[in-house]
Amino acid sequence: MPGLPDPAIVAKGYAHPRRLVSSDWLAANLSTPSLRLLECNEDVLLYDVEHIPGAQKLDWHIDLNDQVQRDYLDRDGFQSLLRRLGIDDGTTVVLYGDKNNWWATYALWVFELFGFDNTLILDGGRAKWLAEDRTTTTDRPSFSPSSYVARERDDSRIRAYFADTRAHMDAGLPMVDVRSPQEYTGEKLHMPDYPQEGTLRGGHIPGARSMPWARAAEADGSFKSAEALRGLYEGELGLTKSDTVVTYCRIGERSSHTWFVLTYLLGYTNVRNYDGSWTEWGNAVRAPIRKGEQP
Repeated sequence: MPGLPDPAIVAKGYAHPRRLVSSDWLAANLSTPSLRLLECNEDVLLYDVEHIPGAQKLDWHIDLNDQVQRDYLDRDGFQSLLRRLGIDDGTTVVLYGDKNNWWATYALWVFELFGFDNTLILDGGRAKWLAEDRTTTTDRPSFSPSSYVARERDDSRIRAYFADTRAHMDAGLPMVDVRSPQEYTGEKLHMPDYPQEGTLRGGHIPGARSMPWARAAEADGSFKSAEALRGLYEGELGLTKSDTVVTYCRIGERSSHTWFVLTYLLGYTNVRNYDGSWTEWGNAVRAPIRKGEQP
């Protein structure tokens, strides 16, 4: 793709600036044939209201998750999805969405379970594009299906299961709880201003440190500079790039945002997202929890 890495992103000092693009870069490259733009929102109805020209809808409920068991789609499902979206190994995929790109980073993380890493995030996502009064449409684009052949899904590198997280806790290794402070302490069983969603116990995994995911974003939804991010994760939490880290939230979406920050913006090489997160841990028999502000 032309103009990568994006100079506006390079200026922010990230370890892997090629994983982000600015709204200026995207506006200049929307018509590039090898680019596919995917909008992935928490509110799956927003796409139908308006979206960036050329964007296709990626529904995290349906497109990324198995509809029977709590897991992600399998190899055949991922292959069918990318073929339908007109994506193959020669395609550059730009992901964006609402909520400071919660679900865009979640989608990127799922794509990487299958080894598809030619994925970029639009810095600032949907909110920044709209705030800049850039062009939107309600038209749905049409692309010819691809003949993409997917790799087998490999969870081992970037995904942590319950047993992995328990072993991580027992070893005293760093964990980052990215939920709200009230969820971390156990005051709330759900995100502020959201409905109760079924967790039986409140609190956090013993040893986990609190760093709410949204602190990584500026007011316009874009990511903070690398210097500011280091101040959060290294200055406040004491993490180092050589650490083995597990991130978690409630179902893995907010923690995928922090996984992206640590992995691609700060250059950490061993970060796994525990997507079972508090929905699993808070309901699991004999899983230890801790309440209050202390790890």
